[in-house]
Amino acid sequence: MTAPVNHVPTTPELPVVIVGAGPIGLAAAAHLVERGLEPLVLEGGSSAGAAVREWSHVRLFSPWAEVTDEAAEKLLAPTGWTRPDGAAYPTGGDWAEQYLQPLADVLGDHDRDRVRFGTTVTGVSRAGRDRVVDTDREDQPFVVHIRTADGHEERLHARAVIDASGTWTTPSPAGASGLPALGERAAADRITYRVPDLNDPSVRARYAGKRTAVVGSGASAFTALAYLADLAKSDDGTGTKAVWVLRRGISGSTFGGGEADQLPARGALGLAAKAAVDQGHAEAVTGFRTDAVERADDGRLVLVGEDGQRLEPVDEVIVLTGFRPDLSFLSELRLDLDVRLQAPVELAPLIDPNQHSCGTVYPHGHRELSHPEQGVYLVGVKSYGRAPTFLALTGYEQVRSVVAALAGDLDSADRVELTLPETGVCKGGGLLTTPETEADTEADAEGCCAPEPTLVEIGTPAATASTGDTTPTGGCCG
Repeated sequence: MTAPVNHVPTTPELPVVIVGAGPIGLAAAAHLVERGLEPLVLEGGSSAGAAVREWSHVRLFSPWAEVTDEAAEKLLAPTGWTRPDGAAYPTGGDWAEQYLQPLADVLGDHDRDRVRFGTTVTGVSRAGRDRVVDTDREDQPFVVHIRTADGHEERLHARAVIDASGTWTTPSPAGASGLPALGERAAADRITYRVPDLNDPSVRARYAGKRTAVVGSGASAFTALAYLADLAKSDDGTGTKAVWVLRRGISGSTFGGGEADQLPARGALGLAAKAAVDQGHAEAVTGFRTDAVERADDGRLVLVGEDGQRLEPVDEVIVLTGFRPDLSFLSELRLDLDVRLQAPVELAPLIDPNQHSCGTVYPHGHRELSHPEQGVYLVGVKSYGRAPTFLALTGYEQVRSVVAALAGDLDSADRVELTLPETGVCKGGGLLTTPETEADTEADAEGCCAPEPTLVEIGTPAATASTGDTTPTGGCCG
């Protein structure tokens, strides 16, 4: 008897679809293979770690020993792959070329189409069921709509879906309300939402000798300030100046944990940013909440605050205020997300920067990542929604637990163990591995009262002597 054209194979025969061929998605695939389950990784880019490659010039805070997955290493070992020096710190480019691409290659060996590049997921649902329908819902496989690079549309079926697509494609805007500032879109020719690669001659020319506003208060902002300071000290960078725009005030925690940070590379980055501003290559505007971006007569940009304050014109603006998850293609699934962080509701209290600003992350696995729609998991950076506390180690443990649950090994799935380094700072700090985890959280500034907008020349002797702290002390507002 010929099967009807809409026949769907039984669920156990179907693959587990993984959205995204980044570090966490590929680790999930490796764990599935180890468990004897078939993965299918769908990646919109043309190679593994497509998002990581876009910040290939940025060095990670974590060493190699903390950014590779155990199951992935087991897959790679028979190929002759050599594990990089565990104590060395890779750049994004190193991570992609020396680990992620070889892992994707081995997953695709032996004529198995386990990793498909140039494939964008445009929607996920239950076969024949939108999010409203209850009848036999959990008996239906997942249907995944995709679009290939040439525009071809296709429909795939899956027994489960692991969304490891990250947040890189949805950066947060300059507008303090969470929406783009008025005029922000119109000024797109002079605004970037990424840390610029100043080793690229064309990018370097864009910022050399210019006045650039850096909006944001996290590690990506530190990186941009340090890069611009190095440019200012170079032969071709004379006249380069940064204006650091912060929504909060400057305190002892502004530059991170310094030598107390258990991620030494991150602590060093904060100290480098402080040195950059101490040397007069940047000035800071504190307590400034961007409301509008206007175009001056000469084409430069003027940032306007919610209180009407207008900053001096700048040539360029670098917005580094974090990222947020794209949930649009999951709209037909029944997800239970926290109303503030857009993270799984059981996970959100464990990572909420309003409560956990010291970098502590409790162990968590498949139970905290579960949704009313059984068989769907948001993992990696995306599972943290808008929280800025993610590490690669966290994601690797997440997918180990999730895959164990999918394999029916609940004992292993529930045995979640995770030890993370402390930030060394208890205000506004976060556990950050990559630019994609950056967020401009204001948890420490808004627990009391926000400071008045203030222009601070951090490089002045007085500010240096007092650590540049312009925020009230003694509890609330002095």
